[in-house]
Amino acid sequence: MWRRCGALGRALALRGLPGLAPGAAGRRTASGPSPPARPGLPCGTAAAGSQLGQSKDYALPNASWSQDMLDLYNRFLDMTKDGLWKRIPSYNNILDHIPESMKLTYEKRKDTRLFLRSIDAEGAGFEYVMFLNTSEKRVVCLFQPGSYLEGHPGFAHGGSIATIIDSTIGSCAISVAGKVMTANLSIDYVNPVPLGSVVLVDSKADKVEGRKVFLSCKMQSVDGNTLHAEATALFIQLDATKAQKQQASCQ
Repeated sequence: MWRRCGALGRALALRGLPGLAPGAAGRRTASGPSPPARPGLPCGTAAAGSQLGQSKDYALPNASWSQDMLDLYNRFLDMTKDGLWKRIPSYNNILDHIPESMKLTYEKRKDTRLFLRSIDAEGAGFEYVMFLNTSEKRVVCLFQPGSYLEGHPGFAHGGSIATIIDSTIGSCAISVAGKVMTANLSIDYVNPVPLGSVVLVDSKADKVEGRKVFLSCKMQSVDGNTLHAEATALFIQLDATKAQKQQASCQ
């Protein structure tokens, strides 16, 4: 596991991540699934792709994003300019995420949805965007849990925390080993995540042994003062030949 840092601003500087300005965190809390639109959203919002007839990219700013979420998104977006970091698009069908070479013979169905993108109302469910750094074997997710993810009153359900961690670590594993599946995910819940807050989910591939990919992850508040969860995971690289045979047997 990585060394804990007292303040994420200092940790982000050491690890090349952008921190929020002092006092920026915690300015806004969830007030409902669809807050009114705010002026000044960055170019390339989520509605743009759907208007062009393409699959909607949900990893773009919308009216529900808090100012903290927008600030952090813009800082990461700036880091993509040198090519080291890349924003990962996000769609509501899993096949839209998979390169053609990895899709095998799966057919896109209209009656299924990616679990994290199953809630239509903006700001009600999983609001998130991931950024990939292939050279560091890392994926960082900016996550804002909505009001439909409530567990204990006012806080995100533990299952939603596990889901976003699994998805972030899984994206990291895919970037390292291609087609993979979760074999083990171990999470230590440290502090609850308030609904409407913004947290950083920072995952890294620690080592690869044959088909096994070992990863670790931390979920922290943007100011670095609160550790919400830590996780370790094992993903297994799938054998393409076996996967094709198993898929064929199910058809």
